[in-house]
Amino acid sequence: MNKINYDLSKIKGIAFDVDGVLSPSTIPLHVGGEPMRMVNIKDGYAMQLAVKRGIRLAIITGGNTESVRKRYEGLGVQDVIMGASVKITRFDEWMEKYGFTPEEVAYVGDDIPDYQVMCRAGLPIAPADAAPEILAVAKYVTPCAGGYGVARDILQQVLEAQGLWMSDDKAFGW
Repeated sequence: MNKINYDLSKIKGIAFDVDGVLSPSTIPLHVGGEPMRMVNIKDGYAMQLAVKRGIRLAIITGGNTESVRKRYEGLGVQDVIMGASVKITRFDEWMEKYGFTPEEVAYVGDDIPDYQVMCRAGLPIAPADAAPEILAVAKYVTPCAGGYGVARDILQQVLEAQGLWMSDDKAFGW
């Protein structure tokens, strides 16, 4: 695991894009035309644990698929923001809602619609297979490709830095 070069004790919130971050960049289409996404179970475990430990997570996606909402709300993510055609506006609203400063938040994105948010977040993070423009502004590039453990890598490091990873019996269940 690479190490994030940032004071992770400051992190109070992390927002994630979906396609290319929490799911691979290539997605199958249902016969009805709806995109179908894969999810990573280890990402899911780390996300639900982070929520239990008090880290505010958000999903900010341009997509609008009910299965995405169900997946992340089912993990305890309270802010599932769908149909975000301009993500910076929704990101700023999320930060204002919780009183976060940029230094207290990370954003994980992989492509051009994430660029403005990456520039605003104190800790911009990209998967290994992100667009070159996103890799250029990321302070941390996870060794994982989108959909293959990006959230787990990040959340485990944040929780470890805050003394919240495997710290009591609550860590061993869903």
